[in-house]
Amino acid sequence: MERYRFFAHTADAKFQAFGETLEEAFSNAALATVSLMWDWERIEHKVTHPVEVEGRDLKQLLSGFLEEIIYLLDTKSFLLGFPENIKIEEKENRYTLKALFKGDHYSDRYEIFGDVKAITYNEMEIENSGRFMVQVVVDV
Repeated sequence: MERYRFFAHTADAKFQAFGETLEEAFSNAALATVSLMWDWERIEHKVTHPVEVEGRDLKQLLSGFLEEIIYLLDTKSFLLGFPENIKIEEKENRYTLKALFKGDHYSDRYEIFGDVKAITYNEMEIENSGRFMVQVVVDV
């Protein structure tokens, strides 16, 4: 199954990510985001970072989840190779997400070829029509 697909966008990058579950679609959105900055398939899984995010709705949850990638890059020089064990729950009109980011610290073994500055709500969509699709525009 196709993980993600990019679309032409005027100044930013726009993609749709897919999954059989919402968690898989979020995971593929993370991979699409990092693919704008480095080749996630080449990142060794030497370091893990647990991630916990809350949101009042799924869009805020998705935005916060993807922002964690940028935060860990900026503060810990962490390059995500793959997000694992994603679990999304709804409790008392709030959503929580827990995941484990596997990857490595930046070194000269890895090439960074792009920059994602921020995740936007512009054109963000989350749909379930037999399989899940999330659409995201990121500021590059």
